Amino acid sequence: MSTALRQETERRRPVAVAPSDAPIARSDPRYQAYLTLRIGFVVLPVVMGIDKYFNALTSWPQYLADWIDRIVPGTAQQFMYAVGAIEIAAGLLVALRPRWGAYVVALWLGGIIVNLLSYGEWYDIAVRDFGLMLGALALARLAAHYDRSPASRG
Repeated sequence: MSTALRQETERRRPVAVAPSDAPIARSDPRYQAYLTLRIGFVVLPVVMGIDKYFNALTSWPQYLADWIDRIVPGTAQQFMYAVGAIEIAAGLLVALRPRWGAYVVALWLGGIIVNLLSYGEWYDIAVRDFGLMLGALALARLAAHYDRSPASRG
């Protein structure tokens, strides 16, 4: 490779900046996307988790696949109480440590998708939750850059 071509290639190569070294510009669309996803994946799991106790938005036990209902102890509603607690915890984890919490939410959504597909009736909701899972994975990737809490690094 010629010297001139090598210099031009090196000049165009982006410089890697460690997340802790770069200032965050609130007007940066990437940061705005990160904040939007982070707020959404805090609020939505917490609200849905709380609703598992009240069934105000829907009757949650109807979404539980029969095979899961048969293997878990207690009633479907009692299982939904546990589901609600996990969803609230996942939302709070995203609030505190989005870099890791987003992966927990994505994994949780994957479990919900398996449940819905195995139920054999809720395919439309499973597809929607797949989109949410992709959003959670995108948040995890953005949080790898924007989550600056010391405990999240490394």
